[in-house]
Amino acid sequence: MHILITNDDGYLAPGIRFLAERLSAIAEITVVAPDRDRSGASNSLTLMRPLRVRETELGYFSVDGTPTDCVHLAISGLLDQKPDMVVSGINSGANLGDDVLYSGTVAGALEGRFLGLPALSVSLVGKSCRHYEVAAEITGQIIQNITINPLPDNTILNVNVPDRSLEEVGRLQATRLGFRHKAESMVKQSDPNGLPIYWVGPAGPAQDAGPGTDFYAVEHSLVSITPLQIDLTRHASIKPLQQWLTDLNESEDRFL
Repeated sequence: MHILITNDDGYLAPGIRFLAERLSAIAEITVVAPDRDRSGASNSLTLMRPLRVRETELGYFSVDGTPTDCVHLAISGLLDQKPDMVVSGINSGANLGDDVLYSGTVAGALEGRFLGLPALSVSLVGKSCRHYEVAAEITGQIIQNITINPLPDNTILNVNVPDRSLEEVGRLQATRLGFRHKAESMVKQSDPNGLPIYWVGPAGPAQDAGPGTDFYAVEHSLVSITPLQIDLTRHASIKPLQQWLTDLNESEDRFL
């Protein structure tokens, strides 16, 4: 098995090194990751300039782009051998609930799935982020289980591991995404020239965090594993929407 590893913290981040070391015991690995921290890059793809790729002293490929760029390049021609799976992480910090909409870590996995490969994203949840080896070990076990019991083709796993020792981490729990309160207010400051600058406010605290959610699982020292999908269509609303559009369709001046 050939596994493509990426992240959004940059190729020098500790999480990617622990992940690469653990997965190299069960597969051939290739690391293609951003040259710097690209947290919050979401699914952005660089289209208006060329991308530069260099092979580093670690044997990793460093890309001056986003996690999505990294996975897209790797699968669409950068590598001589196409990977069998994409693993994105280990992120330094949580990707819970609404975080998945902004996360470059999750985006790396989504791009892998979009291009036809099994994919998962992995994050370590805690303030200090010390136990990367635990998240790496759990990831290795999940991948070995996937090889024995493959998941449906349209599934991406978003894994969040509490930042605790292996003895303190509980069972693996299938979860749904919770969601947060709205983000805190932006912070306005001035640059040295007196011009205004703005910082995006911190993410809001958990709002929907009850049993069954990813927030609840990690709060109770469980490993949260949430199945994600690329299709964002709200299928149950298609027929009601068509009924709602009836008057507009039947109006004689609908496009005037």
